[in-house]
Amino acid sequence: MKKSKRNKNPRPAQLSCHAPQAQAVSVAGTFHDRYPAATPLARDASGDWDVHLDLPPGRHESKFVVDGTWCCEPGCDGPHHGCPKCVPNPSGTMNRVVDNA
Repeated sequence: MKKSKRNKNPRPAQLSCHAPQAQAVSVAGTFHDRYPAATPLARDASGDWDVHLDLPPGRHESKFVVDGTWCCEPGCDGPHHGCPKCVPNPSGTMNRVVDNA
């Protein structure tokens, strides 16, 4: 993951994924040194998980950690062409991208 530049003017951002069968979802990203337990997401009744963060402006890359498994989006990792919010990483998997302009 590319490391984002730190900035003193954070802006709100929302990260979310659909994982109705999951017991726990968190996000690991360039905004907190890819620490998977740092940012847990909250689940709603429809199985959507989300978190609101204040992120520095710029591009951030992350992965969701769904019940201990790292992914760009549940069901949307590895070689594929159907995840518009994800980009390939050097490990051969995908990262979620947040452009927080």
